[in-house]
Amino acid sequence: MLAVNMSGHIDDIMSGHMIQAMINLGLPATTDLHNSMNKPHFADIARDLSEAITSGRLPVGAYLPTELELRDQYGTSRHTVRAALNELQQLGLVSRRKNAGTRVESARPRNDFRPSLASIDDVVQFGTEHLRVVESTGEISATGELARLLGCEEGERWLRVSSLRVDRDSRRPPVGWTDVYIDPAYGDIAQAARAEPDTLISSLIEARYGRCVTEIQQDVRAASVGTELAGRLQVAPGSPALEIVRRYLDASGVAFEVSVSVHPAERFSVSMRLKRAGTLPAASR
Repeated sequence: MLAVNMSGHIDDIMSGHMIQAMINLGLPATTDLHNSMNKPHFADIARDLSEAITSGRLPVGAYLPTELELRDQYGTSRHTVRAALNELQQLGLVSRRKNAGTRVESARPRNDFRPSLASIDDVVQFGTEHLRVVESTGEISATGELARLLGCEEGERWLRVSSLRVDRDSRRPPVGWTDVYIDPAYGDIAQAARAEPDTLISSLIEARYGRCVTEIQQDVRAASVGTELAGRLQVAPGSPALEIVRRYLDASGVAFEVSVSVHPAERFSVSMRLKRAGTLPAASR
């Protein structure tokens, strides 16, 4: 639900114009989202706008409010608004042109997910975007290929939490399958993972045990979906996939969690921005 910021720094005339603009677009001018959270994350704004588009309140051909209007409506920064609009563009819902605005191009997003990962916070946000459906939990002994994958000694014990990652829109097929391996001493995390499906396990460990993630090492490689997972992921055995291994390190550089995810290729891709280190702004050269 779209919200209008009615705080004191916006005068009554401007607020009235913004409300009327929202009404003209068929969008409810309420303060629900703004009042429910302080400085919403760009993904919350993107979800709010995408719901307005997919529900038809913002029809194909319509233009979204300007960046400045959205900034004031959500009580956030222009940078956050731009990040939200970029997510909509990545999903194929809108197009953006300089001096022309943001136009709705489709009422249905593309059937893939493209997280833009540039920080640990972005990885955490991915956990809120896709729900975890825990399929099994149990303690295992890492041997052979698994020990190599986890970077641990042969026979080392781990608690494994296996789950599907599904979109909040239950009509869409699963985004992927994830096996999360954690220290067996954190046994109660398995139950917490079921109770809080939109919270990353690393965040649950941090909240309960105070062990914080300071670095995530990520490896992405081509893979194929095995027979056992094919049915759960609703694809044919042998279908191409991405395998993503993330190692969650604490301040001392010790990995206390390792996740291994398999994503069908057509449903998932990873977008990253790389910048040259030490590059000075043009004006400073």
